[in-house]
Order: sequence, then structure tokens, then C-alpha cells
Amino acid sequence: MKKFIIIFITIATLNACSNKQTEKTKTESPLTENTVTLTEAELKNAGIETNKPEQKNIASILRVNGKIDVPPQNMLSVSVPLGGYLKSTNLLPGMHISKGDVIAVMEDQEYITMQENYLTAKAGLILAEAEYNRQKELNASKASSDKIFQQAQNNYTTQKILVKSLSEKLKLISVNPDKLDETNLSRSISIYSPIDGYVSAVNVNIGKYVNPSDILFEIVNPQDIHLALTVFEKDINQLAIGQKIFAYTNSNPEKKYLCEIILIGKDLSHDRSIVVHCHFKNYDKTLIPGMFMNAEVEIQSANAVAVPSEAVLTFKNKQYVFVDKSNSGNHWYEMVEVVTGNTKNGFTAIKSENATALLQENIVTKGAYNLLMKMKNTEE
Repeated sequence: MKKFIIIFITIATLNACSNKQTEKTKTESPLTENTVTLTEAELKNAGIETNKPEQKNIASILRVNGKIDVPPQNMLSVSVPLGGYLKSTNLLPGMHISKGDVIAVMEDQEYITMQENYLTAKAGLILAEAEYNRQKELNASKASSDKIFQQAQNNYTTQKILVKSLSEKLKLISVNPDKLDETNLSRSISIYSPIDGYVSAVNVNIGKYVNPSDILFEIVNPQDIHLALTVFEKDINQLAIGQKIFAYTNSNPEKKYLCEIILIGKDLSHDRSIVVHCHFKNYDKTLIPGMFMNAEVEIQSANAVAVPSEAVLTFKNKQYVFVDKSNSGNHWYEMVEVVTGNTKNGFTAIKSENATALLQENIVTKGAYNLLMKMKNTEE
């Protein structure tokens, strides 16, 4: 009888423990490696906020790259039509210059010869004109023959052509023939900047002889800089003249520059791409010709399941959101892997197969990072 009582007590004790374990299992969260539980105190400190995903129109983004370019009319190569020796210059690459500034002084004995020839021809023109007028009067009264008059007329015309020709040559080297006389001949000439802009290249040094075909300086006017983007053949049909794009540099991707497509190329390169020219809406002097840039083009809008961007976490090269699975006073959250799409106005599209199912769930929209840290600390 005593043994029977002991066995009965043991069985009752085991049953009671079993019932308590079952009750405990029902009330606690089903813990897995992708779940995390919080106490009431932890929940308060974590700043958790939840909300259901939304259906939103989020534009598809085409990402391309290119570089800043300058149209030919805004680039200038400075040379000297008659050559000569560089006497002086103070230009350095990057220096700003204004239209009409003296950018170099050249000297050569040929300049003296040209001025001499012009003044000599101009003096000869005065003599030829006087002889022409004299012979014209004599021929009118038949005091001289037609042949002599025609010869005087020919000499006068020839001398006018010579003076005009030498005058234009002087203008090529920035010498004003109207202000030139025997008192102000010079072996030096000044080279003036024809545009406002920045010096992009200095190819000569003082004392060097340059030929007419040599380029002394290169000047760029960046006021009308363009963005030349490389777009592959498969994406060209999604672009149009007047379409807006946002460009940014690698060094400062947060700063966006609004641009507009002004020209789409017609020739495919060897890699099946086309150059698309865009115009900056606002000029920024920090943008330099030749600088590489990235650009984003909104090409279409699509209705998608979207969550606040801060709800999406990147962990081990994958994207996740936390789903609120709390019930019966227990606060637990499951980390669910997702595939993300485009982001716009603080919302990120969910493209994975579980997107529709997530519409019925409460997603952690704030404090998701705190949950990830708690889960990692628990695993460790």
C-alpha cells in the first residue's frame, strides 16, 4: 500500500510538470534564429513603431553615367597666326580670365616687317591716288593718252589692294592699322582673350618659338557645360527630349543636380551605346569639364508594395524587415528576408514573392536596427 501511494504521487507530480510546460509553451514566442523577444522595459527603450505596408506608385529608375562636356563654341584654342617668340604670360591652368584681357605678349622681327610694308604701301597709295587723279583730268581734256590713264588707274587699284591686304594681316596679330604710323612701330604684339572663361591648358613657356599651327593656350567657358551620358541601346527608347534627370558626383552623391535631356545621339558606338546630352538647369562653378558623374532617370511609375525606407535593414548582403508577431502580452518579432526595388520619397518598394503577404502584417517602421542588435547579442 505504501509503494502504491509513492507511485501515485510521482505520476501526479509528473503530470503537473507536464501541464505547466504545455501552458508555458502556449504563452511564450516560438523562438527561432530569426526572431527576437523583448521585455516590457526593452520594448519601451527600443522605440519600436509598427505599421502595415502600403500600395504606392514608385517610379522605376534608370542609372547611367557619363562626364561633363563643353560644346565646341565654348572651347577656344589660342594660337598666333604668324608665329613668334613668347615674351611674357602669367596664365596658369584653372585661372579665370575675362574677354579682352591680355593673356600673352609675342615678339618677332616679322611683325616689324609687316608694319613697315603696310606704312610703305599706304604712302605709295597716296602717290598712286594723286597720279590717278592727275591722269584722269589730263585724259578728260585729251592731254594724255588712254594708255597712260589706264596704267595710272591700274597702279592705283593695285596699291589699294595691297594696303587692304596688309591691313587685314595686321589685324590678325591684333595691330590696329588705323592707329599705326612711323612713330609707333613695335616688335611686340599682345594676344587678347576673345571670351570669358577658365584656362584649361598652357602649352608654352617664355622664350619658346611657336609656329602658326601651335596651340599656346586652351580656354573654356563653362557657363554652358553639358552632361554627356552613355546610354546603352536597350534603354534608349525609354528616354525623350525634355526629360528630367538628376546627376551627382562620386565624391558628393547626396548633392543632386537637375538636368534636362536636350539631344539624343543617333550613332551607336562599338559597345552598342549612344551619347545623350543634357543641360544643367543651374550652373555650378564646382563642376569642371571632364569630371565623371552618375545620373538617375525616372522612366516609369508602377504600383508596388512599399515600406518606409528605414524599415529595411541590410544584413550579410541581404535585405530584411521585422514583422511584429506579438500576442498575449509577449513581444516578439520575426526578421523576414525581402527583395527591394526602387526608393522614392522615403519609401522602398518590395519586389519579392512575399510582398503581397506582407500587406497583412505589421512591419517595424522605427527601431528595426535596435531589434537587429538585440538579436545579434542574443546569438552571441
